[in-house]
Amino acid sequence: MPPVFHEMDAGFCFSSLSKEGIIDSAEKEILQGMGTVKDYILVKGAREHNLKNIDVAIPRNKLVVFTGVSGSGKSSLAFDTIFAEGQRRYVESLSTYARQFLGQMDKPDVDYIEGLSPSISIDQKAASNNPRSTVGTATEIYDYLRLLYARIGRPHCPHCRRPIQRQTVDQIVDSVLALPERTRIKVLAPIVRGKKGEHQKLLADLFKEGFVRVMIDGLEYTADEEINLDKNKKHDIRVVVDRLVTKDNIRARLAEAVELAFELAEGIAVIQVLKEEGEQELLFSREFACPGCGFSLPEMSPRMFSFNSPYGACPDCDGLGVRQEIDPALVLDMEKKLGEGAVKPWSNNLSTYYNLVMMTAAEKHGLPVNRPLKEYSRDQLNFVLYGNGGERIPIRYTNSYGETGVFRSSFEGVINNLRRRYQETNSDSIREEIERYMTVSPCPKCQGTRLREEVRWILVGGRSIAEVCSWPVAGIQQFFAELQLSEREEFIARQVVKEIKERLSFLVNVGLDYLTLDRATGTLSGGEAQRIRLATQVGSSLVGVLYVLDEPSVGLHPRDNARLLATLERLRDLGNTVIVVEHDEDTICAADWILDIGPGAGVHGGRVVAAGTLPDILREKESLTGQYLSGIRRIEVPACRRPGSGKFLVIKGAREHNLKNLEVEIPLGTLTCVTGVSGSGKSTLVEKILYRGLMKALHGSREKPGEYDGITGIEHIDKVINIDQSPIGRTPRSNPATYTGAFDGIRELFANTPESRMRGYKPGRFSFNVRGGRCEACAGDGIIKIEMHFLPDVYVPCEVCKGRRYNRETLEVKYKGKSIADVLNMTVDEAVDFFANIPRVYRKLKVLQDVGLGYITLGQPAPTLSGGEAQRVKLATELARRSTGQTLYILDEPTTGLHKEDVKHLLEVLNRLVDAGNTVLVIEHNLDVIKCADYIIDLGPEGGERGGEIVARGTPEQLARHAGSFTGQFLRKVLAEEKPKQVRAHG
Repeated sequence: MPPVFHEMDAGFCFSSLSKEGIIDSAEKEILQGMGTVKDYILVKGAREHNLKNIDVAIPRNKLVVFTGVSGSGKSSLAFDTIFAEGQRRYVESLSTYARQFLGQMDKPDVDYIEGLSPSISIDQKAASNNPRSTVGTATEIYDYLRLLYARIGRPHCPHCRRPIQRQTVDQIVDSVLALPERTRIKVLAPIVRGKKGEHQKLLADLFKEGFVRVMIDGLEYTADEEINLDKNKKHDIRVVVDRLVTKDNIRARLAEAVELAFELAEGIAVIQVLKEEGEQELLFSREFACPGCGFSLPEMSPRMFSFNSPYGACPDCDGLGVRQEIDPALVLDMEKKLGEGAVKPWSNNLSTYYNLVMMTAAEKHGLPVNRPLKEYSRDQLNFVLYGNGGERIPIRYTNSYGETGVFRSSFEGVINNLRRRYQETNSDSIREEIERYMTVSPCPKCQGTRLREEVRWILVGGRSIAEVCSWPVAGIQQFFAELQLSEREEFIARQVVKEIKERLSFLVNVGLDYLTLDRATGTLSGGEAQRIRLATQVGSSLVGVLYVLDEPSVGLHPRDNARLLATLERLRDLGNTVIVVEHDEDTICAADWILDIGPGAGVHGGRVVAAGTLPDILREKESLTGQYLSGIRRIEVPACRRPGSGKFLVIKGAREHNLKNLEVEIPLGTLTCVTGVSGSGKSTLVEKILYRGLMKALHGSREKPGEYDGITGIEHIDKVINIDQSPIGRTPRSNPATYTGAFDGIRELFANTPESRMRGYKPGRFSFNVRGGRCEACAGDGIIKIEMHFLPDVYVPCEVCKGRRYNRETLEVKYKGKSIADVLNMTVDEAVDFFANIPRVYRKLKVLQDVGLGYITLGQPAPTLSGGEAQRVKLATELARRSTGQTLYILDEPTTGLHKEDVKHLLEVLNRLVDAGNTVLVIEHNLDVIKCADYIIDLGPEGGERGGEIVARGTPEQLARHAGSFTGQFLRKVLAEEKPKQVRAHG
């Protein structure tokens, strides 16, 4: 078929509107002859995963959108082919030594790719779970803040709050002489502080200058000793300048010693006071010291403001900002008496030593041991928790032989006991047991700021670095816009402030103005983490790069789409090629070039359905995307809204994070959406308060909910299920067949065949997780990993079973001519037909097909499933169970990764759950889901501190009429495009 060309500003571009789409040598010569190959990325023969040997030409330096139904092959082309090859070529250009430290990538299954630039992938992989990683460190804004505070920060005394002034030698001498007479002191010069090395030359020079004593890492050495330091460890070296005893006639000698210490240590001196009870050190600086209380600061440097450095980190929590503490609420059962197991950690054996001591101490102090703990006063509960202050009391006991005796002991209290045992034990099992009664809470020393107290009192514009980082990005932007600096400070900080402002604006532009810089990256959603990396890339201002993004609009309210698109366009306008895998209508319409992959999913996809500009896609009849964009297909608004059962779940006093003491009613028996701009408090309300609160009440969960007063109406539901997008398993052994339970029925079916009965095979014979029927050469994996050191690991099919996982004898057992390995290689669609007469298997597989997963294979490894696919597998598993009609299902953005056609199938599944009497609660930004809801709870009006309120609630029609709701504004437009429907008001 001849190539199709489209006239564009850049020249002429080969289009893959041809379904075969072959770029043959003749066509390649045509493009080269036109001098346009350098303007396109040419891909020939892409066969990765389900791609059908496709050829595409992608214009460079454009915003290109790959779209299509879930599983059609978009990510296979964008990430596994184009990005993988770009990354591989870059890595191969490095030395062999450098490559061993980098994650190598296999060569994708493609004939060739031309016109490829260095590639950067910005996907939705989970953010770092390192507790030391924050939004500020991830975006590098915190590094600039540290530099700013180190250079123009104004230190204040943490004790008397006065500004710290420079200290003179006379002031230091006066402070030392104020010590009691005859106090022994040493004047030290800290010349090395936390630096690696052997420092042999430095020590030799010091001894040549006449110094005879040095203190290294707390130990004192003399000049005649041999000193060998580990060059790979950090060391502190202090020169002993003089040793004195305080009295009136040492003033001149002390002043000379301090001046010499200042010269050696660049303005820092340490006075070590030697007392009988131990040593005390006084740090002095000729730069900063409090004239009131004598508090001193060392020379300010960026590392002082780092919570990852011992010089800045809070010593109590080591810079983590939180501590794991025993939680009294988890330790005590308030409904029980002391002698009946009210202390949960000691309830397994009420005759233990700890219970004996507690009961004796409680009776001696008059505690009502025969009444439940809920009737105790605060002081009485504190006695149980924290003990009797060390008072030793006589305790009578009876041993196993019936002999009695008395010993004296104190009651340390339950919390003190658990804390002591946790610190002293070497047993992992005991530590795990005690951790069941612990919760993570802010460090009381630093109030969760992670920094030392003295660092928190170094101010810029009257604010500390910890205070600034606790504000949302929009608030920090305003702070720097209003910041007033002196002429000298302005000259020093001009460039640093410019960089901070630019990076803050990048975060605002991608819709993250509600985040705080001190927020741990592990708490971010995949979409938020992706947009942070996107903002960082914009800040780097690279040119000539190929960026590949995976649904950057995830988690973003439609109101903020324009800002995200402006960011993508800026990346493009810098001179980069931006490929976006996306389903969002606004992004598709804004693209310079669109590639629609399909037409179906899995084996039914992998072809180029349409390629070109937006009008080209709209004209292509086979394109599902074009049909939805043109309005030929649509997700219909339901004919009427379900009023629900008339019963409600009511959350009272929700005030976790930014929630403003809300009272929220959730109608049961409905499809309810919780909406609002990013950061408005949706996930906090639904997951941290409602889900955790219900799990604790219904299932005894130990996970602590957010702050709230209570939840009423719990008696109307019997269970709560959170269907999230976490993987269904982390190893290749987990797959859709095993997760849904369909594989159990399949194994029993094979075990009941005549061949199995004759051989005595049981269902376990057909499991690849246990010995017996599996191939032992690969332990049932079907593949063997071969480590290649600096080259990527190679996975090869097992030579014994040829990738089929089972041994020869097991594979000889057939059902309808198929072995167990053949069944695992079937798609769900094929398996539904194959097992149509086996109700136990058919029912579970049919639900997988109903949720749009007919294209996946039964044995597809769990790690290869996308988040949306994993969520639908979980949804199918729940649907296959017999419903009680009183279940609450919670879903957080289930439309992630779904095409409009997939969203249509998803809504059908959710409506099935609701029609059975259950309640479905969805956190969502997708307008197709929101318009089909029975009831909406809209939070906002903004994100962060400006959010956390209920803006509107009601049916979609009622919300569309609400002037203050951003969600309502977009709903109004969507509902206006629909035919008039019969709408029944809620309730």
